[in-house]
Amino acid sequence: MRQDDRVIVVGAGPVGAVTALALVKKGIPVTLIEAEAEPPEDQRAATIHPPTVEMLAELGLKDEAFADDASGGLLSPIFHFRDRVTGELVAVFDISLLEGEVPYPFVVQWEQYKLVRAARPHIEASGIAEIRFSTKVTDLAQGADYVEVTVAGAERDSERLRGRYVIGADGGRSTVRRLSEIEFEGFTWPERFIKIGTSFDFGATGRGFCTRNYFSDPNEWLNLFKVKGSGPPGIWRGIMPVPAEESDEQALSMKSIQRRLHGIHATHGDYGIPYHALYSVHQRVAATFNKGRVLLAGDAAHVNNPIGGMGMNGGIHDAMNLTAKLADVWFGRAGPEVFDRYTRQRLKAQVDYVQAQTIQNKRSLEEKDPVIRRKHLDELRRISEDVKLHKQFLYRAGLFDSLNSANAVE
Repeated sequence: MRQDDRVIVVGAGPVGAVTALALVKKGIPVTLIEAEAEPPEDQRAATIHPPTVEMLAELGLKDEAFADDASGGLLSPIFHFRDRVTGELVAVFDISLLEGEVPYPFVVQWEQYKLVRAARPHIEASGIAEIRFSTKVTDLAQGADYVEVTVAGAERDSERLRGRYVIGADGGRSTVRRLSEIEFEGFTWPERFIKIGTSFDFGATGRGFCTRNYFSDPNEWLNLFKVKGSGPPGIWRGIMPVPAEESDEQALSMKSIQRRLHGIHATHGDYGIPYHALYSVHQRVAATFNKGRVLLAGDAAHVNNPIGGMGMNGGIHDAMNLTAKLADVWFGRAGPEVFDRYTRQRLKAQVDYVQAQTIQNKRSLEEKDPVIRRKHLDELRRISEDVKLHKQFLYRAGLFDSLNSANAVE
């Protein structure tokens, strides 16, 4: 292929990998660039909502996602809302109620690095893709019919890569977005979040935990999820807030980490901790997702708090929307103005649904007023016990509503 007859995708995380795979499946040559030496074993997102499961199946990743061994995910139709203060199980939601209405009535708990590993062989087997690791973008320029990216690698001198379009899927600190001078509007939460992985099996405590649990607590809310990890017994992930007055050093000390886990379930001895991480949390959306021949997807275009598991899913929805429109432009079925529609559609999905819902999720879990808190918990129970309302809740929480509403935008 001619070196300028391609799309350059920057970032080989889950959104970049899905973008590259979707493009090559449409016959569009791709160069996929990643700053790291190899795809990192990143222990961030893991929840794949039902509409996203359908998209991954369309890309040929169903067998990998459903694999019985550690490379696959956990099929999880049930999720709980619990009151951490009293131990009360407030509401049980069951996605299998949508059986016959949607193709995949369950979530797949599949770590994002496993998704990337599954996509990579398909990309490489296409014969029209090049993957470059240890390659950082340092500059970017656009012409009338091309975009040029300057890159530097650990074993290469600086060089220029030319393509028809560049897609920035390079995360919340996107170099592509910065070089394109696209504003990233929003705010950062004052507290940080800590994620702690443990090999301890909370499912064997007799407390009835399922694979996805949301705990309301005015002092320390909790998300508790299970993934397969590297194999049995799997890994349970706890995500909790770290107050602004607690230093990074204090939060990351093993004493504090053990305290937080023993606060979930007191047990003898220390918990096994395969990984933990502390991070700042943002709610931000790019002013536009397209600027000339530069296009943004995933965290490069929008970031949100992880409560509800909507970030990676929204990014994959970006990728599928964008690659369909790019194929229409590439093969002469549409003009570049369709990229403006991409921005309109995916901005609506973010602003009206993902940003609004994740902010509400956090505020509901951390509500301190006992009257408001009780009212919210009672409402969750009422919704879960009414089949019609239960289904409506599932359609919104599972991003069906977000996807359908966005796709209807002209």
